[in-house]
Amino acid sequence: MALQLWETLQQAITAYTGLTPATFFTALAFGLAIYYLLSSMFGPSDPPPRPRSFEEEVQPLPPPVQLGEVGEEELKQYDGSDPKKPLLMAIKGQIYDVSQSRMFYGPGGPYALFAGKDASRALAKMSFEDKDLTGDISGLGPFEMEALQDWEYKFMSKYVKVGSIKKEVPVTDGSSSEQPATENGDAKPATTEADDAKPAEVAPSTAAEHTEVPPTSVESKED
Repeated sequence: MALQLWETLQQAITAYTGLTPATFFTALAFGLAIYYLLSSMFGPSDPPPRPRSFEEEVQPLPPPVQLGEVGEEELKQYDGSDPKKPLLMAIKGQIYDVSQSRMFYGPGGPYALFAGKDASRALAKMSFEDKDLTGDISGLGPFEMEALQDWEYKFMSKYVKVGSIKKEVPVTDGSSSEQPATENGDAKPATTEADDAKPAEVAPSTAAEHTEVPPTSVESKED
């Protein structure tokens, strides 16, 4: 088989170049020698600069900083717009440092709109709508809650928890208190401690008390 290939190559060299195989290979070797000689004479003397590796270009991440309880407005400051601040994201009220995944959650990443927010509802529904970028998970179905649970397990195992979202308690006015209504619909006045301590007055009787007066005996004197 190899012999047949060699004979076919010899015939092709003779047919296309008009040279014998020995002359063809001699000319080929001579041409390669001239090429390497010219390359060494006129080529660059210094080797090309070594490209910096990816590890050399990437700065080491600072250690996560514990924030404690922060409000939702304060959390928006850590959406990646400021490269000097850590990249944070919350799920189910717990805040995680996702700076190591800046390519996903940082500006320009596929999940950049989740950064700086509690995106529990959006993660559960895999939604990118603004109305779902909230921590309110009421009304979610069982499959959505299971998906959210998977996201939470992933965050707990991969990222460092650095705080939690402060729950806002609505402020109520304690000065106004509702008065219980009476039977005719009027508000019943509030009673004070002095009124409670005051003894109840005894109502006068509508009728005079009747007392029996024993009859007096008339002594008869004899003249």
